[in-house]
Amino acid sequence: MEDRIGVGLVGYGYAGRTFHAALIAGVTALDLRAVVSRRADEVRRDWPAVTVHADIDAMLADPAIGLVVVATPNDTHAPLACAALRAGRHVVVDKPFALDLAQARAVIEVAEAAGRQLFVFHNRRWDSDFLTISAAIAEGVIGEVRHWESHFDRFRPAVRDRWREHDAPGAGVWFDLGPHLIDQALLLFGLPDGVLASLARQRDGAAVDDWAHVVLLYGERRVVLHAGSLVAGGTHRFVAHGTRGSLVKHGADRQEAQLVAGARAGGAGWGEDPDPLIVIDSEGEKRERAAVPGDQRAFYRAVAGAIAGQATSPVHPVEALAVMAVLIAAQTSAREGRVCAPDLLADERNRWEQRGVTP
Repeated sequence: MEDRIGVGLVGYGYAGRTFHAALIAGVTALDLRAVVSRRADEVRRDWPAVTVHADIDAMLADPAIGLVVVATPNDTHAPLACAALRAGRHVVVDKPFALDLAQARAVIEVAEAAGRQLFVFHNRRWDSDFLTISAAIAEGVIGEVRHWESHFDRFRPAVRDRWREHDAPGAGVWFDLGPHLIDQALLLFGLPDGVLASLARQRDGAAVDDWAHVVLLYGERRVVLHAGSLVAGGTHRFVAHGTRGSLVKHGADRQEAQLVAGARAGGAGWGEDPDPLIVIDSEGEKRERAAVPGDQRAFYRAVAGAIAGQATSPVHPVEALAVMAVLIAAQTSAREGRVCAPDLLADERNRWEQRGVTP
């Protein structure tokens, strides 16, 4: 197709290989043409037709690249995104797209000055578990939600030698999984009044936080976000308690597991979720509601549509900025032992309220 958007992927670690390359390949409007990586042999094995570059400057010299995807360690997201934006490219950047609010605002300013679109990869909006429970909430199945729990738990008892677990800016489980948990909560409930958090290093030899428990305050509503690294079982993905009942979703979305196993995005069984949502009514009666299939390709379809002027952005930059504000507020709360409000300016709050974007 002549009008396909040429895509350059920066980084071919876990995120770049497992998520971005596979999802891009599943969207017909996009054409993965180049990868910046030191793992040239691995890239060529997986994508024989793709050009491999040693650095981003070499890739940006190619006029066929219209969209740059940044999937590198967190502390490089902002500078690489800014370099691509200044070079006149649209940019997808993995979450979190910066290390703090000042850096996040600077990236957004660069995008606006360059007249290019910035998309932050909040892919978990299109997970089966979230789509299923958020649809039930929107339908009023349990009335007004008063308590919400979102868990992103794993069993990884051994500390591994990888950047996410090193004592470095942007590392730790909260910066890794917190953006997913926050983004979903903000879509459902809006901006919180305050944030109360606790972070810990629970595994032997942990250099950064590997446990996070964060409560978002909305008047009398409480939203609990939790991530742990020593959870072998006995947990759930979501719980919601409302004025007319409760919702429980035990199993998590399967797309990541499918991609790790080598499945093709969009292939047979893609995004299907055999784990139903449990609905418990006011009398304590339980019934099952089938899970909605997930499809994270929707993010990249919307990116392509937005670049072509045919769709709205899948993630407005101010939404990603709000996620960053809560992420940082939780860090401050855990460090200082107090409730912290997300540090958004009045005009940023107004832009968030008026963003007009739905998952």
